[in-house]
Amino acid sequence: MADEDNHVPADGASPTEVEQRAAKLPARARSAASGKARGDVKKSVKPKSRGLSEQEKIERVRHIDEQVAAGDTLKAAVEKAGISDQAYYQWKKAFGSTSQSAIAEDDEFAEFIQLDEENRRLRKLLAEKLRTENADLRRRLGLK
Repeated sequence: MADEDNHVPADGASPTEVEQRAAKLPARARSAASGKARGDVKKSVKPKSRGLSEQEKIERVRHIDEQVAAGDTLKAAVEKAGISDQAYYQWKKAFGSTSQSAIAEDDEFAEFIQLDEENRRLRKLLAEKLRTENADLRRRLGLK
């Protein structure tokens, strides 16, 4: 029984040194330090994964995008999906754009090209109209 009272730590420090070190530490650290001194090793426990799988998250983001495209507000669509706004933005950033949004980007690009061509055509028409008006004014004023 005398041997149990004189427990020597593995690092070679005397029991009084361990007690002095433990007295300086906060309560949580003291319990951990005393466990290390006794040689107890606790295994780290991996936290349980909570929430939805990646596929479920992608489906929710896609569903919200569909509702927004149909005219619903983003806030209402997110509430209907049962997630927070922050979760939606994080998932959208993490999983990237869905295939429908990629199609939408192609449509936007095609629309941009069409609008650019129409803009060029209208500028040419305006330039012609201004040239003819300028020529008429010069003739009326007798400058040419």
